[in-house]
Amino acid sequence: MSLAAYPNLRLRRLRASGWSRALHRETVLTPADLIWPLFVTEGQGVEEPIASLPGVSRWSVERIAARAKEAAALGIPCIALFPNTQADRRSDDGAEALNPDNLMCRAIKAVRDACGHEIGILTDVALDPYTSHGQDGLLDAAGYVTNDDTVAVLVDQAINQAAAGADIVAPSDMMDGRVRAIRMALEMNGHPNVQIMAYAAKYASAFYGPFRDAVGSGGLLKGDKRSYQMDPANGEEALREVALDIAEGADSVMVKPGLPYLDIVARVKERFEVPVFAYQVSGEYAMIEAAAAAGAGDRDALVLETLMAFKRAGCTGVLTYHAAHAARLLNG
Repeated sequence: MSLAAYPNLRLRRLRASGWSRALHRETVLTPADLIWPLFVTEGQGVEEPIASLPGVSRWSVERIAARAKEAAALGIPCIALFPNTQADRRSDDGAEALNPDNLMCRAIKAVRDACGHEIGILTDVALDPYTSHGQDGLLDAAGYVTNDDTVAVLVDQAINQAAAGADIVAPSDMMDGRVRAIRMALEMNGHPNVQIMAYAAKYASAFYGPFRDAVGSGGLLKGDKRSYQMDPANGEEALREVALDIAEGADSVMVKPGLPYLDIVARVKERFEVPVFAYQVSGEYAMIEAAAAAGAGDRDALVLETLMAFKRAGCTGVLTYHAAHAARLLNG
């Protein structure tokens, strides 16, 4: 079939007015597409700004509950919780992750008490917020992050969070086989409706620095995470990882980081046709804030354009520290 040619076809006709642009818009972004990551810390009445993440703070438990109510009022359907565990509660084996009264579990319960089931609660399943060495798992004598021993602890961590009231457990560790083990444990322990959002393609990225500051693991990290997080050069491997996690029982999958890996998002969506999320990580957020502060771009426009890019690439939703700000913009 031959395509129409100029002047019979003038593509600018469809862009000539606001109503026509709205009518023909292919991708729509709403607050319901956003998940708001929030950092929890000890104390009462605490709001602790994070220097490397301007505009983002750590919040004490009762203030996290207030942020959750704010999110619900803005139309954001889900929050993601990350704890800043005190140094004296960190250990080589990350045992605090299994404490039913740990910071994460108290935050889950506070949000549930404040919001009921008005908003979803996503929790991070990994040991780096709890280990004294900053790695996502247990170390052997040579300093290598063990796989199967780590998975056994991650299973108990996920059950601990589900028992506290988590709606989605999100293993971010990148250990082999952990999704199947967590799914089986959820079924066996009376949590069949708890979702698993697998960090299926999590890359060993340079964009995570501010996050590690936020959860207090950055200065503790010994070595790097390249033996379990993915090589940024690899795309086919990401598809293999996603296929495994879906087969093992993941309800949705995540690509992390976000903007530098939109090609992976698009390939995953096209190949598997499953819910795909992306994490606009701390370094991405910080770059937008730095560009706006330097006068290199309009902050509101940068926020909305980057989030629209995620949706256009195929994302079901986006984890972003800009969630509340973006929701306000989208709500007018």
